[in-house]
Amino acid sequence: MSSDDAVRPFASRAIETYTELTPSQAEAVLGLLAQAAQVDGQQPVSEQGRLQLRGGPREGVSHLLLTIDGELVGYAQLEDTDPVEAPAAELVVHPGHRGHGHGRAIGSALLAASGKRLRVWAHGGHSSARHLAQVLGLTLFRELRQMRRPLAGLQLPEPALSEGVTVRTFVPGKDDAAWLAVNAAAFAHHPEQGSLTQRDLDDRKAEPWFDPAGFFLAERDGELIGFHWTKVHPEEGLGEVYVLGVRPGEQGGGLGKALTTIGLRHLAGLGLPTAMLYVDADNKAAVSVYERLGFTVHETDLMYRTET
Repeated sequence: MSSDDAVRPFASRAIETYTELTPSQAEAVLGLLAQAAQVDGQQPVSEQGRLQLRGGPREGVSHLLLTIDGELVGYAQLEDTDPVEAPAAELVVHPGHRGHGHGRAIGSALLAASGKRLRVWAHGGHSSARHLAQVLGLTLFRELRQMRRPLAGLQLPEPALSEGVTVRTFVPGKDDAAWLAVNAAAFAHHPEQGSLTQRDLDDRKAEPWFDPAGFFLAERDGELIGFHWTKVHPEEGLGEVYVLGVRPGEQGGGLGKALTTIGLRHLAGLGLPTAMLYVDADNKAAVSVYERLGFTVHETDLMYRTET
């Protein structure tokens, strides 16, 4: 959520909702996101949200375009796919059009579309977004931390794997179903990650950054029990602990730490200067593991929601 909240009438302001975007609309939204990211210092819409701009309709996903005299100045994405949680949204207003009530207008449209059951991300937790959340009657309930550590001179002990556990890299097509099953089980408590589908996986495999050589699978007796999927952001010199999961029943035995070490060594071997990851602030066990591995908080994303 990157926006404003002052209320001013705009006779020419229009908000239209779409279940899918045309290629030209998607390009316009991506341009808006890039301009906002340049000013704000981080993307206003998550990777999943950006992937959902293209490729046709997605079940439960809608796009709100705010225009003035036909010019795109605001965008929001609403995803209503979780059977329990309220619909989740991300929104942005063009940096050159803030301070005119467009953020409140599109936020109000999201509240109406969701039946006043809404969760909204504020990436970076900027004060303007926090204020808009208050104006819309939303309260803070989730904190997602981005943590980083240097990779230069990385010195980590040899990964300790339990007897019978082996690690290999992901084979696209062959390992898809097994990975999706373990990912769903490992992140059953996580509404975004745990609900990934084959289409979501295919979206990521089609991205330029996808490299199976950095996607590590841990197996016992040929059965997948954990994984560490790394990602490279070459333009930023960052290697990411993209997704790290261990199947329930296999947790607590050091497999997560071993897989983290394997992935970090891989990223360091690529010559990347810095590693990053995202972790929920209330996941104390994971935060503690990452802190012991030298990670510190770099920035924070906040999620707000309507009172339940």
